Amino acid sequence: MAGAAGQQAATRPARRGASRDPGPAASVLPVARVAVDIPLAHLDRPFDYLIPERLSDQAVPGCRVRVRFAGQLVDGYLLDRAAESAHQGRLARLERVVSPEPVLSPEIMALAREVADRCAGTLADVLRLAIPPRHARTESAAVPPVAGGADHPAGPPGPGPWARYPDGPAFLDALASHRGPRAVWSALPGPHWPEEIARAVASVAAAGRGALAVVPDARDLSLLDTALTAQLGPGRHVTLSADLGPAERYRRWLAVRRGGQRVVAGTRAAMFAPVRDLGLVVLWDDGDDLHAEPRAPYPHAREVLALRAHRTGAAVLIGGFARTAESTSLVASGWARPIVAGRPVVREEAPAIRAAGGDAELARDEAAQTARLPSLVLRTAREALDSGPVLVQVPRRGYVAALGCARCREKARCTACGGPLALAGVGAAPRCGWCGTADEQWRCSRCGHSAVRALVTGAGRTAEELSRAFPGVPLITSGGAAMIPAVPGSPALVVATPGAEPRAGGGYAAALLLDGWMLLGRPSLRAAEETLRRWMNAAALVRGGPAGGRVVVVADSAIPAVQALVRWDPVTHSERELAERAELHFPPTVRIASLTGPQDAVGALLQDAELPPGAELLGPVDEPPDSVRMLVRVPRSAGLMLASALHAAQAGRTARKAAGAVRVQLDPAELI
Repeated sequence: MAGAAGQQAATRPARRGASRDPGPAASVLPVARVAVDIPLAHLDRPFDYLIPERLSDQAVPGCRVRVRFAGQLVDGYLLDRAAESAHQGRLARLERVVSPEPVLSPEIMALAREVADRCAGTLADVLRLAIPPRHARTESAAVPPVAGGADHPAGPPGPGPWARYPDGPAFLDALASHRGPRAVWSALPGPHWPEEIARAVASVAAAGRGALAVVPDARDLSLLDTALTAQLGPGRHVTLSADLGPAERYRRWLAVRRGGQRVVAGTRAAMFAPVRDLGLVVLWDDGDDLHAEPRAPYPHAREVLALRAHRTGAAVLIGGFARTAESTSLVASGWARPIVAGRPVVREEAPAIRAAGGDAELARDEAAQTARLPSLVLRTAREALDSGPVLVQVPRRGYVAALGCARCREKARCTACGGPLALAGVGAAPRCGWCGTADEQWRCSRCGHSAVRALVTGAGRTAEELSRAFPGVPLITSGGAAMIPAVPGSPALVVATPGAEPRAGGGYAAALLLDGWMLLGRPSLRAAEETLRRWMNAAALVRGGPAGGRVVVVADSAIPAVQALVRWDPVTHSERELAERAELHFPPTVRIASLTGPQDAVGALLQDAELPPGAELLGPVDEPPDSVRMLVRVPRSAGLMLASALHAAQAGRTARKAAGAVRVQLDPAELI
């Protein structure tokens, strides 16, 4: 489509110092359709430009270009070349070709457009996520082919640990025979998941097709990198992550785009990696919030990879120790098949798991339901330390994360801003967690008492308590910026926050999951699902089998998430979660859009939007400091209509330069 901006640029007087004779237009396919890098909804369409003959050889589809748009030079991507334009006016010309490297392939372009449409976003925002910034020196240097990178192993691997699953070997056979099976995989506990992913990738690579595996963080990526090297051989895959640095990341990305590598493993940003002849996409631990992109239009890696598989016919493997309601909905709809081990195998592989609040333990220890470190926890730690390290999972970092009045237990709040007071260490003054103000003279607003007590204990205070209970035992902490990837298999107490648990040589002898009430009591729709995921990820690090390690969770045994952990049954729990979401009309059984911004702007956007029939409006609720949030709920079948309506309303607002920005997010991870 031709654009007014192109016409304005052509009729604008030439800039001082610019050439007044741009030369003739290209003799062959002189019209360039360009996606400009401007994330305004009313400009979310291609614009036509004329290609000068001097740039014709460099102006290839997919390359980066610079164009004049509304009087300014902006970046863009050349999408296609045509013989003529539907626009009848005079076209502006391409200013220059930044690089003839075709960084935007037709497959990624179509995927980006679909992601933008489903998320009520713009193509420009998605392309910023999909294509890394250019590094000129890296691009100009020849990217040497990695030894054996484009080749593939002589034959598919054996099933290995996949033999533990009834459908595991059949899944690998389907991958090796160019079929596109789609599976939701409930992984058995233990250290085998990287090898299992690597064998699935090797089956596809042996058939001459590409594979893309996405994991939550750098620690998981390191494990998968090692497994892929062992399975495929050195140099047959690349890893992509943000911590590589711009030059190295771009070098590896170019190797993938140019076809030198067909197997890619990476974190969230790798979900758009331009793998050629894609035969398999893998997503590990899809419930981890690191898979949700925090930048507009906020796509989730699960949705992007599912769209890629649908468009290319690639196989899908979504796996984890726990299972999300979204993954279960894929199974329930018939889009994917489950891969689950039989109960005898689960009992053989899983550690022994007990709840400190169980009936038997309550009969033995009346304080088991209220004590933070009940006797079962201390007994288990003491016995396990004879044979190896003990993992202690604590939900919060810091020393004392929340304080209360020692007399009436009223929560201690900052007198300046009302935020929660916390302690950073022994002898430290109470300090606000919001504004950072120290309050050495704090007094309770209810009873006037000046003494405080801990309401929420962090990892630092827990480590201090355990060091007193187990003198002489080495103590290791992991969390926040001080994460430790691995610890030796010798006796030690390892205190870690969720997601920061290091792996232990030979597995942990025991795991103690503290403060379950804190995780389960979070004001979130996903509190139970996320709690079970964190517990199972920690328990999976413990030695399995009847003679293996033990896990103690400090929570009431009657809670469904605790029951699912004790039985190691994430499938039933996720099915229950999905049924409850359906009853409450929450995603993934419906689609919900969250609109956040100034109240007048949100109201104007909703007034302009032609919402699908039956759309429900929920809210508004206050969003500090000066915003409100509205939710729009529609049946899942009307999701694309909702996204289109909101995009069109946003386009009208940006075209009018309406005051107040409104953030639009489809199916946000946190609704309450």
